[in-house]
Amino acid sequence: MTRLSVNINKIATLRNARGGNMPNVLQSAIDIEGFGAQGITVHPRPDERHIRYDDVRALSKSVTTEFNVEGNPTAKFIDLVLETKPDQVTLVPDAEDAITSNAGWDTRKHHQYLKEIIQVFQKENIRTSIFVDSNPEMVKYAKNTNTDRVELYTEAYAKKYKNNKKDAIKDFLKAAQMANTLNIELNAGHDLNLENIEYFAQKIPNLKEVSIGHALICEALYHGLEHVIQSYIKKLQ
Repeated sequence: MTRLSVNINKIATLRNARGGNMPNVLQSAIDIEGFGAQGITVHPRPDERHIRYDDVRALSKSVTTEFNVEGNPTAKFIDLVLETKPDQVTLVPDAEDAITSNAGWDTRKHHQYLKEIIQVFQKENIRTSIFVDSNPEMVKYAKNTNTDRVELYTEAYAKKYKNNKKDAIKDFLKAAQMANTLNIELNAGHDLNLENIEYFAQKIPNLKEVSIGHALICEALYHGLEHVIQSYIKKLQ
């Protein structure tokens, strides 16, 4: 079964819009775990416009499922990860002013840089994952970094899904097959939702984990958080 990790950045965005502590990010994570999610994901950015660094510190002490911290490995981010020691760190090459992640790593160009950073985390027994596009070559060069996993950036799949789901999945299938050949474990995330997740999980072999935030929280506005999380879990089985 593919595991569901819920990205709670949007819950923090709602809290920050009014100040105070409503909704409570820490309690939301506990509730999400209670509703059946197998992981919590956060993506702190330098301006702390949603998840704050102190949120990561607090969550690291309370999350009982898998804790995944995403981000661009700046010096400040690396220090935070080494301090909080999540189960997994996902390296994402987003700019400081990026609204959301919009590209994967060029693992051919940056393989030495990534290798050095990954070694730092693996020495602390933190599993590493690299955010990559659905390009088998990027998966191939990710092998040179010694990463444990790659996370496929799935926005292109989500955009094409309604018009032609077979065409939408084909590049991701090739990338997944390369990962399996090289014995790299596979995650996926970005714009996956209740409409397109089941087909993706059925077609992509050995998919370990999906990370879903924005769509899941939007869907929860209509259907309730507990119901939506359990719907994802059923589709991923």
